[in-house]
Amino acid sequence: MVKTYKELREETSARDRSLHEKVVSLSEAAALIGDGDHVAIGGCTMSRTPIAMIWALIRARRKDLIVSRSISSTEGDLFYGSGISRHIITSWFSQGIVWGISKVMRHYTEQGRAQFEEWSHMSMGLRYRAGAMGLPFMPTRSMLGSDVHQVVGTAAQEMACPFTGEQLLLLPALNPDVALIHVQRADAYGNAQLDGLQFMDLDIAMAARKVILTTERIVSNDQIRRQPDQTKVPFFAVEAVVEVPFGAAPHECYGSYEPFFDHLNDYAAATTADPEAGVQDYLRRYYYEAEDWIDYLSRLGMGEVLDAARRGRSIFND
Repeated sequence: MVKTYKELREETSARDRSLHEKVVSLSEAAALIGDGDHVAIGGCTMSRTPIAMIWALIRARRKDLIVSRSISSTEGDLFYGSGISRHIITSWFSQGIVWGISKVMRHYTEQGRAQFEEWSHMSMGLRYRAGAMGLPFMPTRSMLGSDVHQVVGTAAQEMACPFTGEQLLLLPALNPDVALIHVQRADAYGNAQLDGLQFMDLDIAMAARKVILTTERIVSNDQIRRQPDQTKVPFFAVEAVVEVPFGAAPHECYGSYEPFFDHLNDYAAATTADPEAGVQDYLRRYYYEAEDWIDYLSRLGMGEVLDAARRGRSIFND
């Protein structure tokens, strides 16, 4: 059921916004997410995807999650393949531009085993923005006259502007139960700093009822204070902080590592040959059989890890 602004405001006001340490493990963070929750995924396509938290959720065998993201990539395949979600809300569902539309998504949706709820990219951003602003909807011209508007049907309502009489589309707000956001650095309190593109993460963080951060490294609050303009997600919005190096692998984290292209090529080949067997074998090898996150990284391969890190750090001048 969609909550009113008053109810959302009361929930926000009741939260503990004191400055206290919030560092937990991956499994402890996963325990903060319940079956049936709406989980928003930060980053975009293959950039800063919170893979480590998704890895933990899949291993925890969550059920019936509703997942939203600006643009979905291989993490969407894994949500479907693992069965922890059968409903993904996004604007595009592709492994990446290089590999095209997700074969796993097509397999699951064409068989009626999962739902891909498609909105335009602009409308996804505006829906999160409405949620962040505490508004029930956002008026826009985006999608008017488009096939996407026809696909979402009555989920978006039209109205005449009371000032100009022009026709507008009203996009319902997105207020996720949980936002999963991966960042380059954060302090123990949850002040998070981002390098590179921010995507929709700031609005997602403010629209969500709780935020779980994974970070490449935890730094001191003194270091955070030295560059306050880089702090994009404030501590009072954050529920938990997990330090997890290479937490977006095999996707990229700007300035830290690039995508693991050979690994992703192999995954694309396997899921193109057989979407069902490909994704299930991948889940078995990298998710269910891995003893811990270190073992997961070792299965990706030290050569892949070092090569991705070398390419990622090359954008900076020493």
